[in-house]
Amino acid sequence: MAAHLKKRVYEEFSKVVQIPHEEAPAKKLRLSKPSKSAALHIDLCKATNSTDALQYLLQFARKPVETESVEGVIRILLEHYYKETDNSVRLKIASLLGLLSKTQGFSPDCIVDDFINTLANEKSHQVLAQLLDTLLVIGTQLPENPTVRHRLIEVACKHLSDMYFGVRNKCLQLLGCLGLVDSPLSKDGGPRDVQSIISDYFVDQDPRVRTAALKAMLQLHDGGVKIHEIIYEQACRLLSDDYEQVRSAAVQMVWVLSQLYPERQANYASLKLRLDTWREIKIRLVSFKTTFSFPKSSSELSLIVPIPSSNEEIRLVDDAFGKISHMVSDGSWMVRVQAAKTLGSMLQVSPHFLEQTLDKKLMSDLRRKRTAHERAKDLFASGEFSSGRKWADDAPKEKLDRNTVNLIASGACGAFVHGLEDEMFEVRIAAVEALCKLARSSPSFAEKCLDFLVDMFNDEIEEVRLQSIHVLREISTHITLREDQLDTVLAVLEDSSRDIREALHELICYTNVSTKECVQLALLELLKNLSKYPTDRNSIWKCLKFLGSRHPTLVLPLVPELLNTHPYFDTPEPDMDDPAYIAVLVLVFNAAKSCPTMPALFSDHTFRHYAYLRDSLSHLVPPLRLPGSGLDLVDSRYGSGSVESPQLFLQQSLNRVSTIQNLEAPGAQELLDLTIRDLRRLGELQTELAGTADFCATYLRCQLLLMKALQEKLWNMAIPLCFKQNVTATAAAQQILEETYKLEFLYSGLKNRQVATIHHVRLQAKALQLILTARSRPGQETLISSCEKFVQDMASFQRLFALEMPHLQDSFAEKLLEVMPRLSSCKPVELVKILQTTLRQSSLLQLALPEQIHRATATIIEPTGESDNPLRFTSGLVLALDIDATLEHVQDPQNTVKVQVLYPDGQSHVIHPKPGDFRKPGPDRHRLITQVYLSHTSWTEPSQIEVRLLLAYSSSSSSSLSKLGWCDSNDSLPTPEATVEGTIPFSKPVKVFIMPKPPRR
Repeated sequence: MAAHLKKRVYEEFSKVVQIPHEEAPAKKLRLSKPSKSAALHIDLCKATNSTDALQYLLQFARKPVETESVEGVIRILLEHYYKETDNSVRLKIASLLGLLSKTQGFSPDCIVDDFINTLANEKSHQVLAQLLDTLLVIGTQLPENPTVRHRLIEVACKHLSDMYFGVRNKCLQLLGCLGLVDSPLSKDGGPRDVQSIISDYFVDQDPRVRTAALKAMLQLHDGGVKIHEIIYEQACRLLSDDYEQVRSAAVQMVWVLSQLYPERQANYASLKLRLDTWREIKIRLVSFKTTFSFPKSSSELSLIVPIPSSNEEIRLVDDAFGKISHMVSDGSWMVRVQAAKTLGSMLQVSPHFLEQTLDKKLMSDLRRKRTAHERAKDLFASGEFSSGRKWADDAPKEKLDRNTVNLIASGACGAFVHGLEDEMFEVRIAAVEALCKLARSSPSFAEKCLDFLVDMFNDEIEEVRLQSIHVLREISTHITLREDQLDTVLAVLEDSSRDIREALHELICYTNVSTKECVQLALLELLKNLSKYPTDRNSIWKCLKFLGSRHPTLVLPLVPELLNTHPYFDTPEPDMDDPAYIAVLVLVFNAAKSCPTMPALFSDHTFRHYAYLRDSLSHLVPPLRLPGSGLDLVDSRYGSGSVESPQLFLQQSLNRVSTIQNLEAPGAQELLDLTIRDLRRLGELQTELAGTADFCATYLRCQLLLMKALQEKLWNMAIPLCFKQNVTATAAAQQILEETYKLEFLYSGLKNRQVATIHHVRLQAKALQLILTARSRPGQETLISSCEKFVQDMASFQRLFALEMPHLQDSFAEKLLEVMPRLSSCKPVELVKILQTTLRQSSLLQLALPEQIHRATATIIEPTGESDNPLRFTSGLVLALDIDATLEHVQDPQNTVKVQVLYPDGQSHVIHPKPGDFRKPGPDRHRLITQVYLSHTSWTEPSQIEVRLLLAYSSSSSSSLSKLGWCDSNDSLPTPEATVEGTIPFSKPVKVFIMPKPPRR
């Protein structure tokens, strides 16, 4: 008994002793692949019915699976698939198998045989379709394995005869995605290629299968396979299918073939075999025991588009254009939209076909008229003239049938007219966009479609009107507006929509007009617009600036009338506060830039007004030489000089800064101050280099702050003796961090090398913060956590910018990375000493500039902040403040731009505008038009609030983790650590007077 008890105690003691040794293997086992499969196996074994099994499978689908565990999980699922009798459970398992096959890093070639074997015994059509979908996923994951791909294609061919449409659809998808093999396939006893097999299902009884067959053929085209020309006639027949999805896919198929064989000619007089009779001929030849083989290439059978009783030849692209034009009159609006969009991409069509789409009249039964010479030649060849003895011997020998002699389909006549008059606004928009694409490539067509586009300005839908204005703006280089057309265009200025009016202003900027009456008419209508909508002031001024610069000779005879001058009498001086008068001056001064005789018509006060506007509205008024009343008003600062010399000056300034290592601290700081001043002045004078110069000045500002923080007396004295300097250095480190975020997120066009340089400066600032923290707060716990965070930042920097390290030689980061193993294991105090020594010994990192850097800027147009009349509202209620701002070079403004309101009591509200409040009038330009709702308690007197725009940013020190390929949810993924979020003001604040008044009782 004692011996037995001793043995038990020894065993228990051994277990206790072995626990620490078994913990590490247990930790590894928890991450190994048997864990997931075993847990799934246990859950499925616990299921008592199909409902429980579905619940377990759904729960499992929400959890991520490691790449190492995928194969084991698939084996468990296949094992339960063979045992399961319920179709819904097997369907879910098949779906999970497909999702697991997409897991990144997993190669599914080891399970292809198992998947193919499951198809043999499957009786359910739905499950079979899902298994084929899983095989499609596997095939797309193994594009470089021809053996697997060929086996999958054979499987698809085998199941193409299935009675369920879903199975046939998946088989056709398999053929479309993977049918790129060179060897012929065997189906129905003979060798066939993939295209001929797919084309057999163009006439399938199920419209969904016909659609799938067309999409599979299009997938072959997308995969680089050249579609056979013989498919064209079959695709054309499907344009009249009863099912709209089939017609839609057929339109795409016809377009693809028209782009592949645009110049193919067809002679319709010769007797050719119609493609739709090939199978009938095959049947007849087989009945006569004659050998027949289907043509394998387009060279064996040239395409014929049959038009009986005609000697004409037609290009395939023209015939396709006519057939697709006919689809603009389709019964389904979705097909009409696609047909209209497709027409816009057919740029190779002949001009006479293109122009016929704007005319509803049929042209001579759509045939080309034969010349008198050709008719006389045929008469001479016949050998006799009419004698009058026989009845109707001089009647035409050919019988015309309107349904068979069409050179192009009747729908092509006036196709765009039908599209522009369609009842669905989506079709009208698609027709307008197609007209734009075709008109940009054909100036003659642009002139002919001008009237139709102008008519669309009166459409009842705002989106259609707006799109028509944008389209006319894009083709404005090919057109000149007549007075009647301009009258229709200017009528849109009465529209209540601000977007419509501003788009029309943009159109007039780039449109040519024909006469001086047109210029006068445009000016009068714009002034009416200005009086009715005063908020359009800036847009109208800009419009008149371009209108004057484009038509100086037409503005010249209007100058006396516009400026109200008289050759003998003095006229009263207009009010310079009148926006309408400023608009007239902007028009005249911009026209005078290209017309040297115009300044002679100016009066004395016009010269004074020019000097005033030149200073206040320099972006609207050009530099002029006006020798009036002894004035010579040429501003050399804004002369059109070359950008090469400022670019050279910028580079020389940066090269000069690189020599500060040879200077003492006071001299180096003075050199940096002078260089920063020069660069900012350069940015003011040269708008092309403003972003680059400001970027360099901000970078040098960071270096100057760092240099001042690393002064000798700060580090050679005790902390109580230099407390004020320590606070200054702490503020400098924080300011450097803020400036680095501006450098990274406020400027666009940066390369990886510039981003690495910015992160290097940020790393120096963090090191400075760590050193100052260790000097001022010597607490051990805070110091340890700060040191650990800095080491993580160093590792992240090394991982993110490993390719840029050769450009960071002798830098602070390179010196730290050399002792990185020591930093990871040393004590915090030793780490701080290493950082302090390395930081003070590091040199200035030379800044390499990319070709172009742009700074994100914002200008608040409304409110102007000029009014002294307060906006009154009842306290407790809200006041809607209209915000109108222009944004330049802002990336993703819908997610990054915010509006900040600062109240006099220190409260701050940040508003995120709706995505619909942003417009994009041009490249790298956005417009923000929104409303901000203000509310506050009652005040005793009016006061000012500040409104500004902020640019939000989010910076993460860890690289973004890629989502697992098979998991539909990312809830379980780890979130990035050390994420820094903030905002950067990038507009000047505007002050607005408001007065919340107490409510009435």
